Amino acid sequence: MLADPAFLTRRTFLQASAAAASIAALEAWGFADEADPYGGFKVGLQSYSLRVYDADDALKHTRTLGVRYWESFPKHVPLSTLPAQVEESRQRLADAGVTLLAYGVVPFSPDETKARELFDFAKAMDLKSLSADPEPNAETFDLLDKLVEEYDVAIGIHNHGPGHRYDKADDVLKWVRDRHPKIGACVDTGHYLRSDEDPVEVIQKFGPRVFGVHLKDVRSIRSEQDIARLSRELPEHRVNMLKREGKIFTILGEGELDVVGTLRELRKLNYDSVVALEYEESEQNPLSDIELCLASVREAVKRLD
Repeated sequence: MLADPAFLTRRTFLQASAAAASIAALEAWGFADEADPYGGFKVGLQSYSLRVYDADDALKHTRTLGVRYWESFPKHVPLSTLPAQVEESRQRLADAGVTLLAYGVVPFSPDETKARELFDFAKAMDLKSLSADPEPNAETFDLLDKLVEEYDVAIGIHNHGPGHRYDKADDVLKWVRDRHPKIGACVDTGHYLRSDEDPVEVIQKFGPRVFGVHLKDVRSIRSEQDIARLSRELPEHRVNMLKREGKIFTILGEGELDVVGTLRELRKLNYDSVVALEYEESEQNPLSDIELCLASVREAVKRLD
């Protein structure tokens, strides 16, 4: 992650906090309920944050980071309903002390056979929700209406920023507002910021239809000098985003996301699924940055009361 002098003092504080939390996590594999640093939120990871690692290492790092909840993507938990594969995945998670609450992002179409495979998997893994990118047509949503009722598994439609079919909150709302109560949103805070929407207001719009959260932060870059410098340092796909949007992803709490406000709205909703940090930067060595992001969440929790 690129250093910015404006954030060095705060980052130094968060680094100390993150280091202390990691040491505590290593000393105690379990968690003491009386000392929950996340205030009752099921803070964890979208395992895509650890995509450079295999499943065993990703789980080990998750616990070292001091969290125990996942939304997984397919590399870490294969999307299979074969009994042997399901048992292997469940045992691996149990041995690591990580609870899988959600999975995604998965596609849906009017194909009922493929849709049922996804819901069968969700049921076999005891998931609360699937983060999804359904085709925007009546046939697909009619099918989802039926399956969420039958399986008691929620669907959270994942926004993916400018240019995506689910760009802004209204692009999701128009498809879910008259549907089964278990069809709603997976709110990706970073992508909503990219789309110039306030995630706090987005959560308010969706209310009880919030079934997933991906915590990301975004920072706007205005200076031509900074844009030129970052264009030399960032990977190509991030340079393209910077040039199109004038924004980059950053450490949680160092950008435009109101972390306290986001958690406050989730608390009002009694949101009880995973609050999944999804940190996509520093792909080859993400752990120190993820520690800083989690420290920012803990800091925000302290400011809720």
